[in-house]
Amino acid sequence: MVGIDEEATLAAQRGHRKELIEPLLAEHQGRIANTAGDSFLFEFSSAVEAVRCSIAVQEGMASRNSRVPKDRRIEFRVGINVGDVVADGDDLLGDGVNIAARLEALADAGGVCISQTVLEHVRDRIDVSFDDLGEVEVKNIARPVRIWRWSQKGQVDAPAMEAIGDGEALALPDKPSVAVLPFDNMSGDAEQEYFSDGMAEDLITDLSKISNLYVAARNSSFSFKGQMRDIKEVAEKLGVSFILKGSVRKMNQRLRINAQLIEAADGGHIWAERYDGAMDDIFEFQDRITGEIVAALKLKLTPLDMEKAGRKRTENVEAYDLYLKGRLHYFRNTPDDNIEAGNCLKQAISLDQNFAEAFSYLSCCFIQAWLFQWPGFEEGIDRSLELAQKGLELDPDSPIALHRLGWNQLFYQQYDEAIVNFERALSLDPDNGEVHAYYAETLNYYGDPDSALEHLDIAFRRDPFCPPSWLFMKGHSYFILGQNDLALDLMRQTIERAPDFQIAHLFLACIYVEAEQLDNANAEIGEILRTAPQYVLADAIRVYPYRHKENQDRLINGLRAAGIPE
Repeated sequence: MVGIDEEATLAAQRGHRKELIEPLLAEHQGRIANTAGDSFLFEFSSAVEAVRCSIAVQEGMASRNSRVPKDRRIEFRVGINVGDVVADGDDLLGDGVNIAARLEALADAGGVCISQTVLEHVRDRIDVSFDDLGEVEVKNIARPVRIWRWSQKGQVDAPAMEAIGDGEALALPDKPSVAVLPFDNMSGDAEQEYFSDGMAEDLITDLSKISNLYVAARNSSFSFKGQMRDIKEVAEKLGVSFILKGSVRKMNQRLRINAQLIEAADGGHIWAERYDGAMDDIFEFQDRITGEIVAALKLKLTPLDMEKAGRKRTENVEAYDLYLKGRLHYFRNTPDDNIEAGNCLKQAISLDQNFAEAFSYLSCCFIQAWLFQWPGFEEGIDRSLELAQKGLELDPDSPIALHRLGWNQLFYQQYDEAIVNFERALSLDPDNGEVHAYYAETLNYYGDPDSALEHLDIAFRRDPFCPPSWLFMKGHSYFILGQNDLALDLMRQTIERAPDFQIAHLFLACIYVEAEQLDNANAEIGEILRTAPQYVLADAIRVYPYRHKENQDRLINGLRAAGIPE
């Protein structure tokens, strides 16, 4: 940030220190012992006050940052330790300080990590929950340190990710069921988060290949990332009997993975294991974890299950690492992240020309850019289709490749081909909520919203913490059916969770026109132009591939009446 705008960044840092940090230090009897670059070393006479002050700082920063663009936000990580120190003037030295510094590196942006020693001092004295991250080996410290984490993300953002429906516990499937929670990143480097997330995501994919096992979808499992929830509560919300959780420590080319399978009903451990090795062992570790879960749950694999399990994404560890980075950026769903995802996936493909899933996800980057007019992918939808076709050519039985190709074919109005590919994807992976949802949206454009709603109901059960786009898809079905009251409610829910979701604003504008609420319709168009000033009517015509002309005309006439520029 200093490199981009030194004066403004340093002024913002001084403002945070003067207006927030120093008053809170005074309130909690702390002091600044030292500063270095953009870091502070605080000293307190009380562990309780250290924790209270640190959380108050993080909550205060979250409030101050809410008024700042994301790319200009200064965010702190905090590590707290109780230990002996050596005074050097006003400065403090020694292992007590070094451990605090290592804990700081393990904290989330906006979060706090404390040592076991701190927990013993503050337990039952403050009304704050910490998540146990287990024992971690930290640099230049002889013994492992037991670490506990408080996350601003887990405390503040959780309410926005409520499940679709009435919030009651979901009925259990009629077969063994498991949810894979995001693995904790224990690497001491926040930049390694993509790898721990990727481990969990690929275990979800691998376990989903087993026909007699139900696996909760990624969106729902990852909605608990950074939160401190009771295992039984998580299992009830996801509708599963077992929880798989773990941690990953990746240091250069060394790897340590801890995994444990927990029975939700009583919290008992069914199986636990630790894997130590080199990065080159990553695929073996994934296979062993999957195999040992199958054994622990006493599942019988069919010949098709074993055939699916034998398929590898890639044998190239470096390509796999780049693929995980690319996939993480793709899911962040911003223009800059889409460019970064594309760069990572292109590098992965250059290392392994047969990496089917890398081709499929790179196709997603191109179609995202085409749909939302994002920069960096000027070859457009034609290149997206080529990449999707290549992904399927490399792995004809990949549900991901079939789904991505079907989605591309929709925009070429190749409806029959798209439907065949979605149906085949579901025959291979019937529990995949994402495939059900995108098939539903394809059916909306095809002109069969009733069937679309059936698939969306399945998608919401498979993934109760679904992304906002699925709410839009269901609203879209009701819009086509002429049930505007239901459509209006779902479009509003979409925007509550994703305020800049362009498509929902477009359809809301049409709904308001049909309700003769032109002021509201104009306001929705204003929201679109706020985020996409160059948006014109032709852009809407370009990306909404209705098979029936009356549906296309209804949308276009509504947008024109709402005031969208020609």
